[in-house]
Amino acid sequence: MWKTLICFLIFVATAAAADIRLGIIGTDTSHAIEFTRAFNDASSPSHIAGARVVVAYKGGSPDLPVSYQRVDKFAAELQTKYGIEFVPDIPTLCQKVDAILLESVDGRVHLKQVKEAVASRKPMFIDKPLAATLEDAREIARILEEAGVPWFSSSSSRFGGIATAMKFSDTTGVITWGPSPPEPLFPLDLAWYGIHSIELLYTLMGPGCEEVRRIPARDMEVIVGRWKDGRTGTVYALTESRATGAVIFRPKIAVQSDPKMEGGYGPLLREIVKFFQTRVPPVSPAETLEIFSFMDAAQRSKAAGGQPVRLR
Repeated sequence: MWKTLICFLIFVATAAAADIRLGIIGTDTSHAIEFTRAFNDASSPSHIAGARVVVAYKGGSPDLPVSYQRVDKFAAELQTKYGIEFVPDIPTLCQKVDAILLESVDGRVHLKQVKEAVASRKPMFIDKPLAATLEDAREIARILEEAGVPWFSSSSSRFGGIATAMKFSDTTGVITWGPSPPEPLFPLDLAWYGIHSIELLYTLMGPGCEEVRRIPARDMEVIVGRWKDGRTGTVYALTESRATGAVIFRPKIAVQSDPKMEGGYGPLLREIVKFFQTRVPPVSPAETLEIFSFMDAAQRSKAAGGQPVRLR
């Protein structure tokens, strides 16, 4: 009996030691809570094995209400409910972890935070949006590439039910829609929340867009992209509605998503763990940067009164 118990305790200790130690940068988003619950609470139905959040840096943006109104609340929950250690700066956090979850809700601060973390050479998941401008996104990619740091950035919509069930090799066109409430502080306004439906569009279409037109409409904006092979991809960015979905056009059929298709963070978190284990990103930096070029072109089209604008 004692031998069995000892073997079990050794097994538990070994399994716990094998978990990837994660550090969260930025506790001003509900993702900090949801991700920690999934990784750290083995009793949760949404538990994802293989990684554990052990430390966090609060961060926060004093000019962004959704950040400064939540950062202390979420930090307190991480401390009291999950026993997460808090540190005063990013370099200290990097010393205590195997990998980094950059979660700050404000994409404007991501470049600065990446610069503080890159010296540790730890692999990094950068939550959406990667940045708030195309220039910052490119600079983040350049810094991490030069340092040899594996990374990826993605919305959870890339790995959800619609993306996995409706990705076809013979897709001729795609329409996606989703919420895109405005955030005046973001230079690329679509990056704030519209990136979810744009990321879904790219998951279903693949890269290769060369021109974008953005058209205002009632309670929404319509963003139409023309791909190099002649296909078109369209996003309905809804300013009020929370509806999300997609229509896929194939040679002989059009397929619409079911509103009940699986959502949640689980598929994304499993990809994050796999990435930290293998250091092979599930989304290429090139595709992520094209998504930012798409949003940048849409922003320039909006400024030009809806004229078509080429990606740069």
